[in-house]
Amino acid sequence: MKIDNSTEIKTTTCYMCACRCGINVHLKDGRVKYIEGNPDHPVNEGVLCAKGSAGIMQHYSPARLTSPLKRVGPRGSGEFEEISWEEAMEIATEKLATVRKKDPKRLAFFTGRDQSQALTGWFSAKFGTHNYAAHGGFCSVNMAAAGLYTVGGSFWEFGEPDWHQTKYFMMFGVAEDHDSNPIKKGIGTVKSRKDTKYVSVNPVQSGYAAIADEWLGIRPGTDGLFVGALISELLKSEKIDWDFLIRYTNSPWLVIDNPGSAYHGLFARDGADNPLCYDQDLGKITPFKSGTSKPAMVGEFDLGDGTVAVPAFQHIIQEFMGEKYDLGMVETETGIAAKDIKRIAAEIAETAFDNEIIIDQPWTDSFGNKHEKMIGRPVSFHAMRGIAAHKNGFETCRMIHLLQMLLGAIDVPGAFRYKPPFPRPTPPHKKNATNAAAPGEECTAEPLGFPSGPEDLAVDENGNPTRLDKAFSWEYPLAIHGMMHMVLHNAWAGDPYKIDVLMMYMANMAWNSSMNAENAIKYLTDKDPETGDYKIPYFIYSDAFYSETVPYADLVLPDTTYLERWDAISMLDRPIGTAEAAADSIRHPVVAPDRDVRPFQDVVLDLGARLGLPGMVDDDGKALYPGGYSEYLMGHERAPGVGPLSGWRGKDGESHGKGAPNKDQLKKYIDNGCYWEFELPKDQQYYRFANQEYLETATKMGWMGSPEAITLNVYNEMLQKFHLAAEGHGEHTPPEAQKDHIKTYFNPVPTWYPVLEHVDKYSSEYPLSALTQRPAHMYHSWGSQNVWLRQLTSQNYLYINSDTAKSQGIDDLDWVWVESPYGKVRVQAKYMDGLNPGTVWTWNAIGKRRGAWSLDEKSPEFQKAFLLNHVISEVLEDQDGNKISNSDPVTGQGAWFDTRVKVTKADDQSDETTAPLLDPVKFYDKHPRPDVMQYGFDKNQPFDEYERSLGTDKEEV
Repeated sequence: MKIDNSTEIKTTTCYMCACRCGINVHLKDGRVKYIEGNPDHPVNEGVLCAKGSAGIMQHYSPARLTSPLKRVGPRGSGEFEEISWEEAMEIATEKLATVRKKDPKRLAFFTGRDQSQALTGWFSAKFGTHNYAAHGGFCSVNMAAAGLYTVGGSFWEFGEPDWHQTKYFMMFGVAEDHDSNPIKKGIGTVKSRKDTKYVSVNPVQSGYAAIADEWLGIRPGTDGLFVGALISELLKSEKIDWDFLIRYTNSPWLVIDNPGSAYHGLFARDGADNPLCYDQDLGKITPFKSGTSKPAMVGEFDLGDGTVAVPAFQHIIQEFMGEKYDLGMVETETGIAAKDIKRIAAEIAETAFDNEIIIDQPWTDSFGNKHEKMIGRPVSFHAMRGIAAHKNGFETCRMIHLLQMLLGAIDVPGAFRYKPPFPRPTPPHKKNATNAAAPGEECTAEPLGFPSGPEDLAVDENGNPTRLDKAFSWEYPLAIHGMMHMVLHNAWAGDPYKIDVLMMYMANMAWNSSMNAENAIKYLTDKDPETGDYKIPYFIYSDAFYSETVPYADLVLPDTTYLERWDAISMLDRPIGTAEAAADSIRHPVVAPDRDVRPFQDVVLDLGARLGLPGMVDDDGKALYPGGYSEYLMGHERAPGVGPLSGWRGKDGESHGKGAPNKDQLKKYIDNGCYWEFELPKDQQYYRFANQEYLETATKMGWMGSPEAITLNVYNEMLQKFHLAAEGHGEHTPPEAQKDHIKTYFNPVPTWYPVLEHVDKYSSEYPLSALTQRPAHMYHSWGSQNVWLRQLTSQNYLYINSDTAKSQGIDDLDWVWVESPYGKVRVQAKYMDGLNPGTVWTWNAIGKRRGAWSLDEKSPEFQKAFLLNHVISEVLEDQDGNKISNSDPVTGQGAWFDTRVKVTKADDQSDETTAPLLDPVKFYDKHPRPDVMQYGFDKNQPFDEYERSLGTDKEEV
């Protein structure tokens, strides 16, 4: 939209965090003047945070890379020569072609928090390597796996609370930088109503917790015990939704109780594979029929051959009605008083059952039952990394979903609601690749998927991992997001095998995107003593900025900023929809690059064409997408009629969801503000796991393969299959070394166990839990180089409860040493009383390595800010002294939040610098860098922050 001859506004999608808000970018004379929220966009409705507004300074950052680079000095020296794109692509193509011809799995391709994983995963499969994943393995895989294997969706990106109707909202450990605009809007909505309570369960009373009606400063890693106690109280008082459990969950299904047999713990089924129940009206065992059967929920029943079976719900009773969740014990472990747990359980029950919401909306379920009303339980939960980043995070999240099911609070008014294209079958039907391809071939499946049993693991005939990161192995069977945090270590160690090329995108692994920066640097720079070659032979890296990792790359492929490229926030990956509507969106170049850089998505497609990969070239070897990612977005089909974008499909642009490619599709998106939205009819907005009309719509739109109902899993039979395999049953059994692991951690009913660091040999010496989270105004490492955002936070402190600090003689703002069994860091402490007494915490990604990001050498980020990563390790010692991954034993999620430390006052308080202070990397000086970056002093002049700096003459300023 033109404002005058030199000013215009273009819409696109923000990329300053993962919210994917719509933005209006104001341009003058081809330069960005101002960024504001797009009031028409479904995600943010015009709201824009500090991160989004500061996108200007991200786009004009002095740290932007300017051309492809080839290393000419040792790794880490930052000594490069600039080369042409043609030379860079020839080098990359030659390296990758050699690997593909030799053994495709010797390429490891891992990406950071990018939003094009549908493309990069597809590329990996076509290349023939299954050594691919993104950052989710140390971010949120516990949330995703627990949700998708339990209720067919999960918190945050796949679902959201019913902000407008909930009356009791409980949030577990959500960092303020994730999904911040929608959550801020949602909490604002909740807080605006007098009859609604907001409870925050978080060791730290920052951000969202600071405005809660009640804050529960729980001990880290014990959330599952707290939730289990709530479940126990609800069961004791029978404050549960029996009708919901019977109709929509597998609670009444009979489970075979025959210890030692190959069927123990599996569902009893008839010859047509229908689950059985004991029908109390008929007085016999029959196939279960939702809405018709009157099943027993407890008891023992003979299957007719002497085999005993019990309803799945009886296993829930056995787990949660015993001493394990005794309130006195729970109080001791969690720090939450027994009387408060009992009170909160009562409050939840009262809200759910005495304040139910009834909507007069007829609907029909998948079993043919017609309903005149939709009944809502106005209790909702939300959770994220606070429970995910623990070794018991998978079980904790399963418990929260179990609590929701007991209340009947899944996809009903006032409760947790799915975002299309969810819910999905439990688990989703997409299978993961179990092996890499043969030389020159492609994988039969994409690298990431959803195992439905031991037969789907990525292991060889001896049960050993076939993936470099050991995802989908017997060690971490449900690592559905991969295990990016183990890639550098395993490649360095040659465990389970060596690789030839490591390729990474947007993954600052040499600093804050690894679990331990010094370890990561060691892995990238260590050489084989016999050959003198680097243990990780070749490293190709793409980033838009001169991060700490760039100096360690052998070849650097410079990316654009988000305002200079095409992107798709796709229904195939992480769409932007709400509970009421499906939606996706795009980014498009609102300005042209002024440097010799290319969007990484274009580079990936170009590499694929040069390598002749299937799907990227035609039968004559010509590139199918010579125009790059924009052509791919319009022309690529993942399945017939299903592409990266759902809007304006079909040759006439009149189809939505599914339809033939449309050459004008991107123009339609731009004309519509860069997003597409499909609002669901009112009768399809709830009960979508069993809503006949919705499931038919979802199938028609390409979100599901067929419209069958999705069973919610109170009891998870698939996990029991793993348990049986560890007992020696079935064709696929674990190696001897992994049998106890599987038996311990694979249980059909959610359970709680303490994390290793709370009970290991170091637990007494290191008594404090140490947490790290990002501030709301920054995201990953990107924001902390931004000149505007740095003014909000350029130094971080170690926050410590004042009573805890005083007991050790530590004053406010003293310099202290924070030490774990795996490292130490010197930091400045700061009192904070809104903090669990046994916990310390800090902001992440503030501390930088000197020389990186084109920051001044005296920047506080180099001198006083720090990374807690120095005391975290990706490899731990177990009780027997064995080396194990610092990961959840089921999903492989990196367990950042289990770190234990001790804090001691530093002897020299005059030294006001952090330690370790690593040697600086070489400074990147391709852009002018004034002492003061400024904007807006003269509204009549175009924005040019490089040519103007603060002068000595005040009148001049």
